[in-house]
Amino acid sequence: MLEARDLVAYRGDRRVAHAARIDLAEGEHLALLGPNGAGKSSLVLGLAALVRTDGDLRYRGASVRDADAYRRHIAVVFQRPLLLDRSVRENAALGLALRGVSKRERDARAETELARLSVGQLADRSAIGLSGGEAQRVSIARALATDPEILFLDEPFSALDAPTRESLVADLARVLRERGVTTVMVTHDRDEALSLADRIGVVMNGELRQLDTPEAVFGMPTDPEIAAFVGIENVIPARVERATDELTTLRIADQHVEVTEPPPAGDDFPLMCLRPDDVIIAREAATTSARNSFPARIVRIEPIGRRTRLVLDCGFPLIAHVTRQSAREMGLALGDQVVASFKATVPHLLPRIRH
Repeated sequence: MLEARDLVAYRGDRRVAHAARIDLAEGEHLALLGPNGAGKSSLVLGLAALVRTDGDLRYRGASVRDADAYRRHIAVVFQRPLLLDRSVRENAALGLALRGVSKRERDARAETELARLSVGQLADRSAIGLSGGEAQRVSIARALATDPEILFLDEPFSALDAPTRESLVADLARVLRERGVTTVMVTHDRDEALSLADRIGVVMNGELRQLDTPEAVFGMPTDPEIAAFVGIENVIPARVERATDELTTLRIADQHVEVTEPPPAGDDFPLMCLRPDDVIIAREAATTSARNSFPARIVRIEPIGRRTRLVLDCGFPLIAHVTRQSAREMGLALGDQVVASFKATVPHLLPRIRH
């Protein structure tokens, strides 16, 4: 449905984002994920033909040369709801009014989308008194009421508190499934991307660096910077001791680690990437399917939301996450001796970055 080749987005005369290739299928939900200031919003505005671009942007196989004609097929939701001092119904129908749709039809379509987003009961209220979450629901309803072929969402949840954001993400995921509308969403929140996207593009330093399924992006990042951003805190230098078709044996400090992934071609000194959630902590060694098991000492304990982050000394530094309940039940304390283990199937190997 939408294709971009060597697309460069500008703010003024400054090049701010680049994507070598994007192919968006009809009905697909794509999330552009990255840290603040990475260029995600500029890239999505380029895809929506709202900023100056270079490169080739194609909609349904034809190059986008008439931006105004292309924009009639899309809708954009911004970080701020941008509602007028009118009723909720009038705000949700505004895009249709600008398209010349009759009042009866636009009110009916607006009310349908407001109901989908659980704010139908607010239709007669003034938009000025809405909460942040309610206002953003109205903004999304306004976009959907125009029946867009592509919906662009530019960090629509970033200004909301956590409970409001979680509720809106869940409702939006349901609505997008029901409507089947093709969607491109910008976010810096990993959970939002996982909840809403079929594929995830990671934007770092103005460049679309990886575009793949959520499983590939979060399990097999293409470089250490992406690995760190998607939550892989263990990026550990290793040396290949032996590699067969089925198993790679690494040496990390004085320990041997076995992984099922082959080493990067021609690289005997890869980086081993391991998610903290994939490290299992126990008080004593147990019979498990994990091929890698190490005695460890807890050198730091840090609460992080609903989990506890453990920094371990296994002869090499290792970070593990456990639930706060598990940490309490095991009575984990600074300096405790534990056993850290992980399966051979979970590490991902990256080539060492050499300068």
